[in-house]
Amino acid sequence: MKGKTENEEEGAKGIVTLEELKKKMADFAKEREWDQFHTPRNLLLAMVGEVGELSEIFQWKGEVPRGLPDWAEKEKQHLGEELSDVLLYLVRLSDICGIDLGNAILRKLELNAIKYPVSLCKGSSKKLTLLSKSTTTTTTSSSENGVINDGE
Repeated sequence: MKGKTENEEEGAKGIVTLEELKKKMADFAKEREWDQFHTPRNLLLAMVGEVGELSEIFQWKGEVPRGLPDWAEKEKQHLGEELSDVLLYLVRLSDICGIDLGNAILRKLELNAIKYPVSLCKGSSKKLTLLSKSTTTTTTSSSENGVINDGE
C-alpha cells in the first residue's frame, strides 16, 4: 500500500509515552537541522496555527456526538492528523522550555481536583466563580513549595 507509515507497516498499536514522543520530535528536528528554528515563540505560534486547522474541522458542524458516528473515516483520519500536530508541537515546546510535561499534567490534575471539588462541581457546568459563591471553603496554593492547604 502506498503511503503507509512505519507504525502501520509494523501493525504497532501499543502505548506511546510522552518521553518517546519527545525523543522522536527531537530526533526529527535534529536530522533536519531545525533546532535553530525551534524557539519557544516559533513553536507556540506554529501550535496555534495547528489549533486553527483543528478548529476548522468542527467549524460548521454544530455539536457532534461522542465517537463521531456520522463522520466518514477520511474525516476522522484528518482529525487525528490535526490533533497529532497540536500534540507534537506541545511536546516539542515543553521539551525546548525544559518542562516535564507528564509531571506538569499530573500536578495540574491535582490542582484542578482541589479547585473543582466533586462536592461542589459534580454535574454542573457553572463557572467556578458562580459555584464558589455558594461555599465558604477557601482553598489556596503556594507556588513556592507546591504545598496545597485548605486555609486552616
